[in-house]
Amino acid sequence: MDLSNLKPAEGATKTDKRIGRGQGSGRGGTSTRGHKGAKSRSGYKRRRGFEGGQMPLYRRVPKGGFKNINRVEYTGLNIDVLQKLAELRGLTVITPEILRENGLLGKKDLLKILGRGILTASVNVTANAFSDKAIQAIESVGGTVIKL
Repeated sequence: MDLSNLKPAEGATKTDKRIGRGQGSGRGGTSTRGHKGAKSRSGYKRRRGFEGGQMPLYRRVPKGGFKNINRVEYTGLNIDVLQKLAELRGLTVITPEILRENGLLGKKDLLKILGRGILTASVNVTANAFSDKAIQAIESVGGTVIKL
């Protein structure tokens, strides 16, 4: 046996239906498309979402909402996460770069510090935005807040 006489296994392949090759083929005439109408013509394509003439779902459901293209999206990080990070790594300064290194912030994400949890470590925090509660919590334990 060599590459010149390889064949697929018995029953693995089927011959294609030869449509529209005369009456003797058994598939001539209407060529398995039934009689008349758009579906029997060449080039027919049903529109996406077409429901047989019934009002389609995308037209029955009302339009709603809008997306503000000027919205600034922040990644929120609570002060309990900062506390845990400061304890584990022994940090006194927390910046977005340090958070990126620890996998808490994406490459291009903007950072907002939020006020959930309890902060006991005195840390200097640098971020793009802070909630009022977070500023209060950080400054109450002797830390500083730096807005980028």
